[in-house]
Amino acid sequence: MEIQKKGAVSYQEFMEEHYLPGIPLVFKNASSIWKANGLFNPDWFRKNYGDRKTIVKGNEYNMQEIMDLVENSTAENPAPYPCKYDIGEQLPELLPLISPIGMNYANPNWFDNKLFKLGHWGNAIELFIGGPGGKFPYLHLDFYHLNAWITQLFGDKQFTVFPRGQDKYLYPDPENPWKSNLNIFEPDYEKFPEFKKATPITFTVHAGETLFIPFGLWHTAHSLTPTISVAFDQLNSKNYPEFLKDVWNFKKQESTIKAVAMYSYAFVAGLGCKISDSMAAKKAVR
Repeated sequence: MEIQKKGAVSYQEFMEEHYLPGIPLVFKNASSIWKANGLFNPDWFRKNYGDRKTIVKGNEYNMQEIMDLVENSTAENPAPYPCKYDIGEQLPELLPLISPIGMNYANPNWFDNKLFKLGHWGNAIELFIGGPGGKFPYLHLDFYHLNAWITQLFGDKQFTVFPRGQDKYLYPDPENPWKSNLNIFEPDYEKFPEFKKATPITFTVHAGETLFIPFGLWHTAHSLTPTISVAFDQLNSKNYPEFLKDVWNFKKQESTIKAVAMYSYAFVAGLGCKISDSMAAKKAVR
């Protein structure tokens, strides 16, 4: 599997060559339609949202403190990572600056449907902030088998992905099968010998570029410089069957009653979205 970077790419080309076969892609300029492109930087956030607070690894920081930390971060002494804000809840003023969120490629996305606006399905739009040396704490699959879209708006971030079919080399946690027990940055081959057979693919996403990661691909990331990115997830008919399985399995860990309720709601909401997709397709043909 090769990770390509493409500039001019049509929606049809994206669907046929990347989305449907499940192959990641880095869009070179999909985010150029966002007002946020070229606008977001540490000083801009300090000036406009310096007092906005969030929790990072159990500690509360405001935006001013976070930006100071990431700009002074080093590989030897990294800032806490990831520093996250739920944009819809904590920074709603940013939403007009990152519209349309799907950049005319992440369509259809059932999280845009009001049926999935209720409840927490992993559908938050998040702002990620990191500094040099900041690494995502574990190799993982995106929760609920969702497609991930990550747009770098400031700085450079290095990603590592693994082709499908390598789960047995990546040591998923038996209790949390969406995350790995190994540290790929400093692997312990005595404890995890099968990891030697894995074939990681590493590449860098620069400011202005957008990474599409299909559901079911193991991945992780770390910041090479101070970084600011926006991430959101996508659900539609392609990953919906796996999404439903995850809803049942995750909620059953809490209680069977909750699993039945959440699964039933997700099932009905999915039917509604399928009908909406079908109606939209018919209108497009006319």
